[in-house]
Amino acid sequence: MKIIKLDAIDSTNSYLRALSTREILDDYTVVTARFQTAGKGQMGTQWVVEQGKNLTFSVFKKIEQLENNQGFFISMATSLAIYHALKQLQIPKLAIKWPNDILADNHKICGILIENVIQNNKMTAAVIGIGLNVNQLQFETHFRATSLRRNTGIQYDLNEVLFVILAQLKAFFQFIETQSFEQLQHAYESLLFRKDKPSTFLNANNERFMGFIKGVEKSGKLKVLLEDDVLKTFDLKEIKLLY
Repeated sequence: MKIIKLDAIDSTNSYLRALSTREILDDYTVVTARFQTAGKGQMGTQWVVEQGKNLTFSVFKKIEQLENNQGFFISMATSLAIYHALKQLQIPKLAIKWPNDILADNHKICGILIENVIQNNKMTAAVIGIGLNVNQLQFETHFRATSLRRNTGIQYDLNEVLFVILAQLKAFFQFIETQSFEQLQHAYESLLFRKDKPSTFLNANNERFMGFIKGVEKSGKLKVLLEDDVLKTFDLKEIKLLY
C-alpha cells in the first residue's frame, strides 16, 4: 500500500484523480494532507477542518465488479468501513446518515465524497475522499459536528486511526469483490440514522413533510414511507433529512 503524505493541498481527491491520469496506481493508494485549502463535500460543499488535528485523505480503489449504475455499493462499503472502524475505537452512539455521513451522538463526525473513474464508458476505479474529525474540539456553532476526542476525551494518533480505517475498507470491499451485494445493502440499511422512526424532511421546494425511512434502493435512492402509506424514493437533490 502506497501512502503519499502532503503538508497542504487544495483537495486530496483532486490530487489523486490527477495522479491517476498520469500513472498507473496501486490499489488502495492513499493521499493524506495535514490541511486542505478546498476540501470537497457533497454537492459542491466544502469540508473545513483545523490544520493537523484531523484526518483528510483519499483512497484510490480499483473497481472491476460493478456496472456504472451500481456505484452506490461503493458508498455503502465505505460507510460501513468507517462505522466499524469508529466502533473498534469505541466511539459511542454511531449511525450512518444517508447517503454517507457518519454520526456520533447525532452529530457529524465524518464526511465521505466518492468520485467514480470512468474509462471507455466503464467504471474502472473510485477515488474515495474521507474527512474525519479526530482531535479538533471547537466547531462553528451552525455545524452539528463532533470529533473522536470530543466524544471520548482521548488524544488520538492520526496514523493509528488511518490504519484502522484502511483495514476496515479492505474488509468491506470484499463484499463488492465477491458480489455479496444483498449482504452489503442489509448491513448498511440496518445502521441508517432514524430508520423506521417518524422523521421530518425538506423537499426540493423547501417544504417540510413527515415520513419513515425504510431503506435504500440499489441505486442509492432513499425509500421513505409517507403519511398516506405510499412508499416513495428520493435522490440526494430531492430530499433533506432534518434532525
